Amino acid sequence: MPQLLLELFSEEIPARMQKRAEEDLEKAFGERLKAAGLDAKAIKTFSAPRRVGLFIDDLPAKAADVNEERKGPRVGSPEQALQGFLKGAGLTSIDQAQIVEDKKGSFYVAKIERAGRATAEIVQEIVPEIIRAFPWPKSMRSQSSDLQWVRPLHNICCVFDGKAVKIAVEGVGSEAVTWGHRFHAPEALPVTSAADHASKLRGAKVLIEREERKTIILEQAKKLCAAKGLELVEDIGLLEEVAGLVEWPVVLLGDMDPDFLMLPGEVIRLSMRTHQKYFAVRDPKKGGLAPHFIVVANIEAKDGGKAIAAGNARVLAARLSDAQFFWKVDTATPLYTEERKAKLEKIVFHQKLGSVWDKVERVRALAEELCAVTGADPNLVREAAALCKMDLVTETVGEFPELQGQVGRQLSALTKGNHESVAAAIEDHYRPLGPNDRVPTDKVAVTLALAEKLDTLGAFWAIDERPTGSSDPFALRRAALGIVRIILSSGTRLPLTRIQFQGISTTKKYGLAAIIERALGNNASISKEEALAAIDKAPTLAGDLLAFLADRLKVQLRDQGKRHDLVDAVFALGDDDLVRIVARVEALDAFLKTEDGANLLAGYKRAANILAAEEKKGKWSPEEAKGQVDASKLAEPAEKALYEALEKALPAARAAVEKEEFAAAMKALSGLRAPVDAFFDKVMVNAEDPMLRRNRLLLLSRLREALSAVADFSKIEG
Repeated sequence: MPQLLLELFSEEIPARMQKRAEEDLEKAFGERLKAAGLDAKAIKTFSAPRRVGLFIDDLPAKAADVNEERKGPRVGSPEQALQGFLKGAGLTSIDQAQIVEDKKGSFYVAKIERAGRATAEIVQEIVPEIIRAFPWPKSMRSQSSDLQWVRPLHNICCVFDGKAVKIAVEGVGSEAVTWGHRFHAPEALPVTSAADHASKLRGAKVLIEREERKTIILEQAKKLCAAKGLELVEDIGLLEEVAGLVEWPVVLLGDMDPDFLMLPGEVIRLSMRTHQKYFAVRDPKKGGLAPHFIVVANIEAKDGGKAIAAGNARVLAARLSDAQFFWKVDTATPLYTEERKAKLEKIVFHQKLGSVWDKVERVRALAEELCAVTGADPNLVREAAALCKMDLVTETVGEFPELQGQVGRQLSALTKGNHESVAAAIEDHYRPLGPNDRVPTDKVAVTLALAEKLDTLGAFWAIDERPTGSSDPFALRRAALGIVRIILSSGTRLPLTRIQFQGISTTKKYGLAAIIERALGNNASISKEEALAAIDKAPTLAGDLLAFLADRLKVQLRDQGKRHDLVDAVFALGDDDLVRIVARVEALDAFLKTEDGANLLAGYKRAANILAAEEKKGKWSPEEAKGQVDASKLAEPAEKALYEALEKALPAARAAVEKEEFAAAMKALSGLRAPVDAFFDKVMVNAEDPMLRRNRLLLLSRLREALSAVADFSKIEG
């Protein structure tokens, strides 16, 4: 079958946008082809610095013919209904429709027969739509065209079944040609097919498959390192970026002055990665970085790349010389100095929340409280809190802001007598920085990281700076997700409502109210009345903040494959212990996957529906549901069996829940499955005898109560 090729050739596309552009192009093209009646079984995309495109094998020469019958309104319907039917069916007169009789009367029916359009014609129509609506993060206009595109678009190469397809978009060229490497082979190359396109570009020093470029870069880099007994420091993110910067990757090994190795490895790697796009190299014998780097060039130099490697080495040396100077200045004094503290006191954290040092003081106080639940040494926590922001005013972090925390850890480790846990906490109190970042494990680091994030959330809630659907300038969602991940990873049993409002200690009041008081109480930009009003709102704010954290936990659990309705069912109980909540969800998930669980859920739904119907009729009330079953009035064997099963299951489930043995609680409830099935099969709930009816409704209420010990089953779908 025919093949389609589309290449959008432009000036250099930013590397970070290329992979997403492939995905967006595939999605948009697939959707529009499907809407036009064409089935693209597989769309293969490609991207390189100056092009993004796709090719599709086995695409039909034309869309399928349409033969269908469309039923319309009843004969004699109002004119408006008839006109709507004609428009939808593509008819001009009601006389073109047929009248068909059925049991309900006479109806108009339109028989639609439409020949499928030629694929080339469809492509000519949809490609301009896709280009004009393409979702680039940023776009621009060129001098030669009004088209908004990521960079000036020069040509739209479209070939179907070996023939060029002209695409008209705001004056952009549309020829069945492409261009090779900008320096090695800049001439235009005629194209007749996808295979011809890829083959000619390869010959012209352009590899269009980004995965192939990544593989070549990685393999060549490892090979160069191995030849000198070294190892490549792999970096997936950098590999993705570099693969988007070159059309014809040529990997080179460069040298740097060994004196630079006195710098922390993080500084060297960051300078290489951020500014120069170099890969670091490790010496396995010495266990540290080697005085070399890997650079990926875009040309094959006549001297084998020696001049390129030497030039890059000079640029790197200039960068590292600056870093070396800053590091010497920073290491000349201890991490904590009064001068650095004074600088932090002058840096505004937020106009309404004081300075960075004010935040340090709040975090320290909260971290001391948290030691009661994390088990961390309060003395080490106090020391780590006092040091955690000091590196923000160092020369090294001033040059390399991405190294905040890491520089502090290095400087702390150089100070005689500083504990390893303190150094770890200085770096890790910012973590996790994202959903894939590692979580602190050291108790001191866990404590400080929790305090940092809880204070951030509480303080910004106090001044009503909450995230909106489209904006989160203070990264509060990230802070909340960080709290969730730290608690679940460390198993910290942190009652969030209590820490937010009441505080943990019985002798100190430190919770959201105290966070607000500390944040606003001595702030010149906040009046005393505003501060007191915010403190009075602490209970309400604590509830809102807990709901916000709950939403982040739901996102986390859903990302792990947990059903959203099970998460809602557990959250409905009002628990604020995240570790216990997750344990409940996991036990509930496992239980409902069993036959007993599925059947018991069905029994619960049936019981709940009966009770709800009776309440709606006014024949049953929540107050009546609190009554006791009169065992002496039970008549049927099935209802006696259910009563006995509930008498055993309910206390057993509650006892297991108290011990947080949720799997055992589910097992106790599973014993209800057979009695519940038998009850609904053999017992009439709404009996004429008022006492029998009352007893049976009470049994259903007890069933609902038993299952509610572990979750709100009304929230569960199915």
